[in-house]
Amino acid sequence: MQTNVLGKTGLKVSRLGIGLSETGFNLSESEESQAREVINAALDQGINFLDTAACYDLSEEQVGAAVSHRRDEFTLATKAGHYIPRGEGEDWTAEIVTQSIERSLKRMKTDRVDLLQLHSCSVEILERGEVIEALQKARDAGKTRFIGYSGDNESAEWAVNSGIFDTLQTSFNLVDQKARSVVLPAAKEQGMGVIIKRPIGNAVWGAPQDPKPYTHNPTYTEEYFRRAGKMQAEGPLPSEPDDRILTALGFVLAHDEVDVAIVGTQRPAHLESNIEMANSRLPISTEAVQALHERYDRLADNWEQRG
Repeated sequence: MQTNVLGKTGLKVSRLGIGLSETGFNLSESEESQAREVINAALDQGINFLDTAACYDLSEEQVGAAVSHRRDEFTLATKAGHYIPRGEGEDWTAEIVTQSIERSLKRMKTDRVDLLQLHSCSVEILERGEVIEALQKARDAGKTRFIGYSGDNESAEWAVNSGIFDTLQTSFNLVDQKARSVVLPAAKEQGMGVIIKRPIGNAVWGAPQDPKPYTHNPTYTEEYFRRAGKMQAEGPLPSEPDDRILTALGFVLAHDEVDVAIVGTQRPAHLESNIEMANSRLPISTEAVQALHERYDRLADNWEQRG
């Protein structure tokens, strides 16, 4: 699989990464073998960027069980900042971030991660500074090689402009293009590695109904589905691929600012299809990408990035 350099980190990462929220939230302990199959298949077929988070339910344990013995084969990214279990304590303290990284290392059976990211905290939290200092201390102690910010809208802009972080992870897809105008160019100018979350837009493009991929949050994709309907009402795109997932993935990977796009799946067949597209069926036509830009710019009515 094609690789890119993740900004100033110098890490060589596969163009396609795997996001592990779906396995974490949707697969139970009794389905560990399926999670193991998905994660190992990703590595076997050239994906070397794994992205998880402390709050993705069983996700970090699944990483530890599945591929801790292959630790040198991949770049490992996780996120911190939320009290676990969610809603039972105060988020965004230095103590929580410090405890979170220790917990993550234990769950994933490793002594370090490659990238530790703050998980979508507000500008107010960023300006307060204590969680950033906790990340920096973890880096100085060798528990993470690099630090990043994962988030959207004004918080993403603050993170980019601060010059503090090595990477930015942000939402970007054919129905969520706000980052295209400011955040992505600014991140690249800063030399940051750019990680795209939600690159296929939760598979809403061309879907006959809202896919609702997350059982724990069934309303999560309603807004994306509404936007897709509005954009698609104008008819087919010029030279549109015959596969709606290819359209979505090809749109994101057509942008040079993008180093790695993380796609989540809990099904091995979907993973294989995504890899085949990335390896053999890109790029999609420039006309289709330009039409998606034009429709978004014309139809978006204060559409915020969706975290």
